[in-house]
Amino acid sequence: MRAPRTLHLNTNITGTGRHPAGWRTLDNAKSIIDLQFFTAIAQTAERGKLDAVFLSDAVALAGHAHGPAQSLEPTVLLTALAGVTRHVGLIGTASTTFNDPYNLARCFASVDHLSAGRVAWNAVTTYDPNAAANFSMSGAPDKAARYARAEEFVDVVLKLWDSWEDDALIADRASGRYADPARVHAIEHAGHHFQVRGPLNLPRSPQGRPVLVQAGGSEAGVALAARHADAVFTAQTTFEGAQEFYGDIKARAVAQGRHADHLLVLPGLYPVIGGTLAEARQRKADMDALLDRRTELAKFARALGIDADDLQLDAPLPYALIDKGNRADVSNGFIRTTVLLARSDNLTVRDLLDRNPGAHRMIVGTPETIADDIERWFTGRAADGFNLNADVFPSGLAAFVDHVVPLLQRKGIFRRDYEGTTLREHYGLARPASRYADPDARLVEHTPGALS
Repeated sequence: MRAPRTLHLNTNITGTGRHPAGWRTLDNAKSIIDLQFFTAIAQTAERGKLDAVFLSDAVALAGHAHGPAQSLEPTVLLTALAGVTRHVGLIGTASTTFNDPYNLARCFASVDHLSAGRVAWNAVTTYDPNAAANFSMSGAPDKAARYARAEEFVDVVLKLWDSWEDDALIADRASGRYADPARVHAIEHAGHHFQVRGPLNLPRSPQGRPVLVQAGGSEAGVALAARHADAVFTAQTTFEGAQEFYGDIKARAVAQGRHADHLLVLPGLYPVIGGTLAEARQRKADMDALLDRRTELAKFARALGIDADDLQLDAPLPYALIDKGNRADVSNGFIRTTVLLARSDNLTVRDLLDRNPGAHRMIVGTPETIADDIERWFTGRAADGFNLNADVFPSGLAAFVDHVVPLLQRKGIFRRDYEGTTLREHYGLARPASRYADPDARLVEHTPGALS
């Protein structure tokens, strides 16, 4: 008999929380550079038996000086968090546009070793021209070029993570054999973007290889996730739209020869929690009162690829002006989910700004209503779980852990304790074998004495 499905929950750390003015409510408004702030988040997530903490990332300031954004390099911060937690998974974002496969593979494999197998890489492409300007580029590549590079980049990283077989490291003091060179393999990758000989210069990680996550809603991103990802982070704003996405990407995974359950679908969810509905609404209203609406309107317009003057607060979106094509400087996934939400509920621009604005689905309510909503999406095959966005850390996450998690446990859909030690085990994913564990695979040429 197959084991029953288990709900999966991450907490998504973006700045000090999802609400743009949440930082103004904190005692330490400079928390984005305070390890204790992130330690409190990770330990709260672990107390709630969440699968993982997830660090977003950006490699350009581009307006972020007007408010907090994730600024610490993810693998560095995750290494620090590995030392103050024992179970919770650690997911870091890194771009395939502005990195090198060998260095990235080495970084994440290193943190996987240091955390005893709790790491995942969230692979993204980057369309921000401000980021390109930080990497000696005149502009960001177009979408086709970004995803062609990303496809090859991920392939190289996976090969490098597999380049040591599980039993290659011997470390036998009596014989003096440190590693078995017959089980350490050159990858000899020669592609359009990368030429990488390999192998990686450290043994296979505790999970076999770190978990691979993909975030992005474009056609190219979905195709990449279906081929390679263990989990996909996605913005879904309506139940029916989420069901459609869930069924589509699972079918794509199956078409790639994979099992549907081996790709987890984890939409973003933004709960604002109060003991009563009135308390939840007041919590949000108190933060909303600290917002600069003009700044938020300008940010929303940029995300839609239009000018702020094109938006009227009490009118619908100017659908005819919104580019739903393949522009390189906007997120077409964000545009698609925003338009879907706006049309489904006949929302004005003001309504959308009140809902995050249209990015990850917001629920303002009691623990009971939020738990019921999560159960509906989970049992209705609209999600395998959620990437939770707290309005402000650590209080927003603590409210979820203390008041929503117990309800999900009583419903029998969420764990009461960790049953494994690695993130793969939390996610219910099998440990993959090395692709090179084959007697006919190419063996690495090695300097005598380097390995044995």
